[in-house]
Amino acid sequence: MKANIVIPARLKSTRLPNKVMLDLGGKPVIQRVYESCLKSKLHQEVWIAADSEVVFDLCKQFTPNVLMTREDHPSGTDRIAEVAEHVSADVIINVQGDEPFFDAGIIDRLIAAMQDNNAVMASVCAPVETIDELHNPNLVKVITDVNGFAVYFSRHPVPYSRDKILENAAGYKKHMGVYAYKSVFLKTFVQLPVSFLEGFEKLEQLRAIENGYKIKMIEVSGFEKGIDTPEDLELARKKIQEHGII
Repeated sequence: MKANIVIPARLKSTRLPNKVMLDLGGKPVIQRVYESCLKSKLHQEVWIAADSEVVFDLCKQFTPNVLMTREDHPSGTDRIAEVAEHVSADVIINVQGDEPFFDAGIIDRLIAAMQDNNAVMASVCAPVETIDELHNPNLVKVITDVNGFAVYFSRHPVPYSRDKILENAAGYKKHMGVYAYKSVFLKTFVQLPVSFLEGFEKLEQLRAIENGYKIKMIEVSGFEKGIDTPEDLELARKKIQEHGII
């Protein structure tokens, strides 16, 4: 089974403009993400999906595996679906372009999950660590069934605690926005209309669940936060310097 990694590299971002191009210890953020993905043992190829000439030209300086995609894609999933039309694979792994410290071992677990069960999608979750995380709408929560498939995703703390005020976040799970797709399903997914639940939560993975598709969740102990703000970038630069990462 051929598994390719695709990294959407979008120039415009609301909270940190041009973040994929910003310097992180002598390399742009997108290069750090690309190099992290190369550490996966089960993938065949890593591709970057650029949305502008300036991102395309930057990425060409460190890899030939860059494709120019339409600028007007509504989501990263639509962007990787365009890449999948040109680069064949049985499974596509979508890694965000702002995850410079991404653990490549997670990619291997996702690929293995797509081999070992009948899910058309897989993603990642970890325990919620604090009450603040639990109530942070920017940190998506997920409920899973006894077989590890997603039941629901929400920006709200789910499940709702009816009988008592929560003193900790034990039992709650947070979602990490990395996905594995069967390529044949990816083509179907991007053609589905925005679903009712997706429209309210603004979470496109709910489109799959609402249309009856299964998402296998891989649970990890924790994961690094991506770069969304100037503060996140400074913390990442500090980590690069302190750990002597080349």
